[in-house]
Amino acid sequence: MTDHRTYKLIELVGSSATSIEEAINNALAEAGKTVKHLEWFEVLETRGHIENNKAAHFQVTLKVGFRIENS
Repeated sequence: MTDHRTYKLIELVGSSATSIEEAINNALAEAGKTVKHLEWFEVLETRGHIENNKAAHFQVTLKVGFRIENS
């Protein structure tokens, strides 16, 4: 084990018809299927689709950091 950590950043876009939180969790769940050591995220943008004067769909762009293995 080293005395430092090294991270890589990726950008993801999650979506949901229910909520912003679900859009975030959907993106992280899908990324977690192929990317190991996910450690943090930052919301960069939030967008939505309007139907009948209500928010009908949410889309969230995330910056996600994951630890490089063995660092």
